[in-house]
This record gives sequence, C-alpha cells and structure tokens, in this order.
Amino acid sequence: MPYFIGVIGTDGEISEDIRKIAEEVGREIAKRGGILVCGGKGGVMEAAAKGAKQNGGITIGILPGKSRSEANPYIDIAIPTGIGRARNLIVVNSSDVVIAISGGPGTLSEIGLALAEEKPVIAIKTSGGVATLLSGKKIRDKTIIEAESPKEAVEKAYRLLEKSI
Repeated sequence: MPYFIGVIGTDGEISEDIRKIAEEVGREIAKRGGILVCGGKGGVMEAAAKGAKQNGGITIGILPGKSRSEANPYIDIAIPTGIGRARNLIVVNSSDVVIAISGGPGTLSEIGLALAEEKPVIAIKTSGGVATLLSGKKIRDKTIIEAESPKEAVEKAYRLLEKSI
C-alpha cells in the first residue's frame, strides 16, 4: 500500500526557488510510489502536484471550497469540502507524514494540527517562512524534523514510515 505524503506551504504567488523545491518534493514522492496530498490550490500545492505528475504520481487536493473547479490542473482527485481553512485538519489526517515548504499562518496551523494528531512533520529549512522558523524546533515532546533539501525531506519521511510498520 502506498504512503500518503502531505505537502503544505505557501498558497498563491511563490518565488522560483520555492517552486523548484516544491516540484522536487513532488517528483521524489512520485518516484517512490507515494500519493501526494495537499490543499489542492496554488503556490506550493500546485508546484508539488506538478512535480508529482512529472514522475507519474497520483495527487489528491483537499479543497476549502465547494467546487472541484478550484483545484489546480495537476490534481487527480479533487475533494471539495466547503469548510474553508478547517480543511487543513483533513489534509493532515489524510497524510501519513507532512512536509512543510515555506509557509505562513495556514501552514503554521497545519503544522500545529499535525503535531496534535501525532503526525510527523518535516520542514525544509532552506525554504523560508514557518518551515525555516520551526525546523528542528521542539513543541512539547514533538520535534519538527529538519531537512536541508527536498530529497532529504522525502527520504526522512519514508524512513519514518518504514520504521513505524
């Protein structure tokens, strides 16, 4: 059974550097046969889904609105929720592990939810935003795992998941 890897991060406009990081994360997930789960919209979510599709991967978008049409063009399975930001909990609980790339308040909420739901969180330290801010930090007894690169983030995700079987 494939692993479901959540990718969270900045929505909307992103820099070329962040786009490259997110696309590489998506490619690495697909290369290992994982299923990419994200919020289904733009920015990091779109770039990661695009990367996954480049390697023949499957992508799931958990959308905040009521219409599948709000999904980015790289989403295979669009799930409209109609619950706005509350959909972040569904993204987290649909994922076996979460990888954070850059991000702001929405990403911060997803990281908090992931920790509360006992989901491992890996933050790409070099990506900026809350991922850089929280990378390697401990919140209560949970550590946000630090990764320097997209490849390292996905490798760490798979090591954690294979260890938990």
